[in-house]
Amino acid sequence: MGSFYGLTWTKLGRFCFIFPIFLVEIVISISYNLNDVVALFNLQVRALHSILKLIPNLFTLGNAICGFAAIVYAAKIDLSIQDDHSAAVLLRWSAGMIFLAMIFDVLDGMLARLVKVTSDFGGQLDSLCDAISFGAAPAFLILRLGQDWDSFLVRNIFACIAGLFMACAIIRLAKYNLENTDLETGSFKRFKGLPSPAAGGCIASLALIRSYGSTEITGFDFITAKNLVSVWTVFGAVVVALLMVSPFSYPHLTKHILRKKVIFGWCFALPVIVPMVYFVPESLAILIFWIYALNFPARQIFYIAFRRNIIDPSHTGANDYYRR
Repeated sequence: MGSFYGLTWTKLGRFCFIFPIFLVEIVISISYNLNDVVALFNLQVRALHSILKLIPNLFTLGNAICGFAAIVYAAKIDLSIQDDHSAAVLLRWSAGMIFLAMIFDVLDGMLARLVKVTSDFGGQLDSLCDAISFGAAPAFLILRLGQDWDSFLVRNIFACIAGLFMACAIIRLAKYNLENTDLETGSFKRFKGLPSPAAGGCIASLALIRSYGSTEITGFDFITAKNLVSVWTVFGAVVVALLMVSPFSYPHLTKHILRKKVIFGWCFALPVIVPMVYFVPESLAILIFWIYALNFPARQIFYIAFRRNIIDPSHTGANDYYRR
C-alpha cells in the first residue's frame, strides 16, 4: 500500500474525514460560548440600566427627606418663648433644608435626562416629594412665623394662610402633571403659574431674614427683621400661594438666569446687590426668589394694560395711532 509523506492512505483518509468534523465541533463550541458571553453582557447591561434608573429616584427621595427634615426643625421652633439665638439656628436649619431640597430637585431631573431613564413613575414621585418639600414644609414655617403675634386671631389667620399655601402647592403640582405629559420633563422653558420650589424659596428666604430676630435694620430704627417678616408674611404668603395657581407664565429659573440678556442686566445690578449681600448674606435668597415671583406677573399685567390702552378706540389718541 502506498504512502504520503510517511502516512498510509488509510490513515490519511481517516484524518480527512475526522478533521472537518473536529472543526465543526470547535465552531459549534465557540458559537455556544459566544452566545453565553453575549447573554452575560446583555444581563450586565440590563443590571447597569436598572441601577442608573434607580439613581435619579434616590435623588428625588433625597428631596423628600430634606423636606421632612425642614418640618422637624420647624416643629422645634417656638418664637413666643425661645431666645433669638435658639430660634435663629432652627430657622436657618429649616430654611436650609428647603434650599437643599431644591438642589436635589434640580439634580434628579438632570440625571434622569442625562442617562435617558425618564418615566411616568419618576414624574409622579417627583411631584409627591415636591408636595412635602415645597408645600408642607414652607406651610409649617408660615405657621411658626405666626408665633411672633400675641393675638389669637392673627395666629389663626396665619394657620389659614399656611393651609392655603399647602393647598395651592398641591393643586399646582397636580396641574403640572396633567399639563406636561411629555416624559422629557424639564425640556420646556416656561411654566404656567409660579413653580412650587420658587414659592417655597420665598417662604424659606423670609425665615432666613427672621433669623436676625430683633436686630435693627440700618437707617430704620423702628424696623427690625422680626417686624418686617411678621408683617410681610401675612401678605407675601397669600400672594405666592395664589401665584402658584395663576395663569401667569414663568420661565425656568436656572435657564432664565443663565440667559445672555439676563447676565448683562446683572452686571448693572451688581453694584447694588453686592453691598447688600456682603452685609446681609441672607438677602441674596430673598432678592432672587421674590423678584422672580413678582417680576413676571407685574410685567405681564403692565403689558396687558398698556396693550389695551393702545388698541382701545375710545382711548385718547388711539385713532391717530391707527392712522399712523
